[in-house]
Amino acid sequence: FERKLKKGLPAIRETADIVTVSHEHSDHNNVAAVGGKPGVIRSSDKAGGIQFTAIPTYHDESEGRQRGKNNIFCFEVDGVKICHAGDLGHKLADRQVKEIGAVDVLMLPVGGYYTIDAQTAAQVAGQLNPKIVIPMHFKNERNDFPIAPVEDFLRDKKDVKQLSSSEVEIKADSLPAAMQVWVLQPAL
Repeated sequence: FERKLKKGLPAIRETADIVTVSHEHSDHNNVAAVGGKPGVIRSSDKAGGIQFTAIPTYHDESEGRQRGKNNIFCFEVDGVKICHAGDLGHKLADRQVKEIGAVDVLMLPVGGYYTIDAQTAAQVAGQLNPKIVIPMHFKNERNDFPIAPVEDFLRDKKDVKQLSSSEVEIKADSLPAAMQVWVLQPAL
């Protein structure tokens, strides 16, 4: 189970204090590629003074029989609750929605094939009702993945912001009142 990037992409040259590993596929657990000496989180744990809660999910709609398990990681920084859905492959069960609770920022795969598609991603966003959805895991000019572009997810969204950077600062006192979708630029 490997994915191919277009030739010429640079190596990862980032350093981090903390790295989460949503599942044990080589494209999601390459901790050695990250500079520094990050704390590595693979399940509910604490690192750098931050409590991470891992919500067990699956990488597919058949309870992991095709692609295995996945963790959604939720954590809070400076009063902002963030959830990274990893390679989520299904709509959430009621117990998972309850365990996740209120969400400010939801990083959500939207491209399909390896993960949930745009339609299921919209359903998951509706289940969690975050203030901000950051789409991820979608086709762009830098990859050859057989996945859909972000536009498939954006089609019926009312409040979309196309950002010109791969980074954004989010503060608790400036969160939007209603759900917005923020599209970041790919870093690689």
